[in-house]
Amino acid sequence: MSLAQPMHSNNPSKMSFCAGSRREFLWQLGAGFGGLALTGLLDADGFFGSRAAAASVLTEPLAPRPPQRPTPAKACIFLFMYGGPSQMDLFDYKPELNRRHGQTANLEQRRRDVKPGTLLGSKRTFRQYGQSGQWCSDALPLLATQMDKLAVVKALYSDSFAHGSAMIQMNSGRVLQGWPSLGSWLTYGLGSVNRNLPGYVVMLDPRGGPISGSTNWSSGFMPAAYQGTVFRAAGNPILNLDSAAGHTRGMQRDMVDTLNQFNAEHLTSRPGFSELQARIASYELAFELQRSAPEALDLSQESPETLEMYGIHQPKPQDHPLALGPAPFGRQCLIARRLVERGVRFVQIYHGGGHQQQNWDAHFGVEENLKIHCPEIDRPITALLCDLERQGLLDSTVVVWGGEFGRQAVSQGDQGGRDHNPKGFTYWLAGGGVKGGTSYGETDELGHEAAIDRHHIRDLHATLLHLMGFDHHKLSYFHGGLDQKLTGVLDAEVIRRILA
Repeated sequence: MSLAQPMHSNNPSKMSFCAGSRREFLWQLGAGFGGLALTGLLDADGFFGSRAAAASVLTEPLAPRPPQRPTPAKACIFLFMYGGPSQMDLFDYKPELNRRHGQTANLEQRRRDVKPGTLLGSKRTFRQYGQSGQWCSDALPLLATQMDKLAVVKALYSDSFAHGSAMIQMNSGRVLQGWPSLGSWLTYGLGSVNRNLPGYVVMLDPRGGPISGSTNWSSGFMPAAYQGTVFRAAGNPILNLDSAAGHTRGMQRDMVDTLNQFNAEHLTSRPGFSELQARIASYELAFELQRSAPEALDLSQESPETLEMYGIHQPKPQDHPLALGPAPFGRQCLIARRLVERGVRFVQIYHGGGHQQQNWDAHFGVEENLKIHCPEIDRPITALLCDLERQGLLDSTVVVWGGEFGRQAVSQGDQGGRDHNPKGFTYWLAGGGVKGGTSYGETDELGHEAAIDRHHIRDLHATLLHLMGFDHHKLSYFHGGLDQKLTGVLDAEVIRRILA
């Protein structure tokens, strides 16, 4: 299914040549037996289906749509570790790095900046877990018990050493702003099965949002209906959602109907103007969210056992002023389960906010960083995987974990910090269509650079689309004269060895 939008011209005598209109031009020229043959070719190319799909995107942007092929996965939960977690201290065991601790090595520490540095071995203790024997460090003792559920990809690489552009690339496939995010692509391709909740929800760390801001969940050049909706895990889920004092639900219904009628009339002379379509959809969604969002976030409906499993009632630790403990992230993970249970397609939770040790950016001491953040995620993520499984949702939900890049093998500063490293880092996936208990790819012996079965993050994006039922070559959106794709113009490949 290619959802390519045709371009429109105010002058009917001029033909606009896009991917869709070129095929349309050929179809209009086709006559006689040649036209019959061309009809078959266009139908095989998906022309007629894509025209209908493009029309549905304009009129009902969030209407549910089938994937290009049957797949068990219906939703995705992306656990984003803002700042860049240290691969060699968590999942990528490097005994040679530990053996050479304190020695000097020449490594690229920023783009084209190769210089000597002092190797920093990990102080974590690694063990093999489960039937698969996958490695995990003692920084995540509870998650270590779930290694048979995880497909750990250890040789990813990307293009930017800077947080802002690296995050944008991880979320949208580009290092520049203005491109649709992964959640937007999935919502665009699948629509929403729950008209009372957004198809794409984002939750941020209480310490703050990511440095590059809302561009990470932007819909870019797609209709605004596909952008992420930020939910707060406590208090009002969405700011400014409550109605004005004295307005009954019936009064609000009349107001929304009137506004939508005016917008629809205005739209008739502006076909394809996505902002108006998005505004109509947002008014309807906001009206329904006044009831559905509080219900989805109402954790009092959960059992005491479930709340304890996620660590929601655990107090804030006193051993470090920046540590929050598992309660905030646990609440968000439980809400994510409740959202996918109610048909939300894509939920992204950012763990880590603010700067430096407030997130996974371990410049000023990797050990301190791990001691702050690993206890915050260990119990909640373990609970999420177990809870999805017992609710019968793990097979239909892809869970993905990782950050914008990894960390360096050499020490930074006097406190044992690690600098940014996009040359080799780790992600893991679990759930719908993923082959659990898989360790795939290797960095070099120091954990510095992807070396064996290495994959650019565009391959990770292609894999996520594949798990959700899409061919990354065919899920496209026409913009700027091209059928744009999440994976861009360079070829990408699905990482098939992590598929069930």
